Amino acid sequence: MPTTASRARRWIKSGEATPFFNRGIFCVRLNRKPSGNERQDIAVGIDPGSKKEGFTVKSEAHTFLNIQSDAVQYVKDAVETRRNMRRARRSRKTPCRANRKNRARGNLPPSTKSQWQWKLRIVEQLAKVFPITDVVVEDIKATTKKGKRRWNVSFSPLEIGKVWFYDRLENFGRVHLKQGWETAEMRSAVGLKKSKSKLSEVFEAHCVDSWALANSIVGGHAVPENRRMVCITPIRLHRRQLHMLQPAKGGVRKSYGGTRSCGLKRGSLVTHPKWGLAYVGGTMAGKISLHSPASGKRLTQGAKLTDCRFLTYNTWRTRLLPALKNGVSAAKKR
Repeated sequence: MPTTASRARRWIKSGEATPFFNRGIFCVRLNRKPSGNERQDIAVGIDPGSKKEGFTVKSEAHTFLNIQSDAVQYVKDAVETRRNMRRARRSRKTPCRANRKNRARGNLPPSTKSQWQWKLRIVEQLAKVFPITDVVVEDIKATTKKGKRRWNVSFSPLEIGKVWFYDRLENFGRVHLKQGWETAEMRSAVGLKKSKSKLSEVFEAHCVDSWALANSIVGGHAVPENRRMVCITPIRLHRRQLHMLQPAKGGVRKSYGGTRSCGLKRGSLVTHPKWGLAYVGGTMAGKISLHSPASGKRLTQGAKLTDCRFLTYNTWRTRLLPALKNGVSAAKKR
């Protein structure tokens, strides 16, 4: 079970525990046997969305974590670019493999599957930190049309992949589905209002629903006692391509992409004497580019491998928003 910050500090100071970060979450690992193994029910509330999503980890006594994540939206364009490059090579009579029959992809388009896989990755990571017993999700219902079977099946990407997602959630605990109107009733029952600005980084945008969903299972609170949020964004890794889409001067098409830079996996967290904590980006002329783990801004393109100390593998960026002041977050005030 999660512990308090003051107790964790005492454990670290006395050597009873070792501190570490797990994908942006500060954790401690006990160096001795725990005094007790009792566990309370912990629920994860999920508010799915097409651009922003909310996750809340909660027990009856505490709200441990609120997460607002950016959804994966680049796969559709990447697949289209790959298709155009393949067709261009064939039109140039470039030696390539023969066209093969389209293989089955499990009736889920790549863009749709990537969105649900991103949600599943977050839940998998949370399950490594918290002893989750229940997962409650707001069930998505797309508008249907009478007699329009193809429209009803393919209307919403989120509608298509939800069954695949629900089936895999059962590996982490009991799965509960709530309708949108049920979430609205639970939210109204405790006097909470949802923001109309769905892209804003405030608790009322998405986490208000994920908190209400989790609270409906474990109970314990009439109002949220913890509204602080962690914002996460997936790091886009450009897979290795045959060459760039546009040729350089002289008609030369440079190679592009890859998931390793000078032996380090891209996205990995490292420390640098000058730039501090950063994650690994691309490589050029034997040097590594480093990026800010909060904003993704490139810090340098000339970092040496020998100056970087590897910390851990990483696939997303995290930002802990400032604590609420007078019930209003700094992001909302801006």
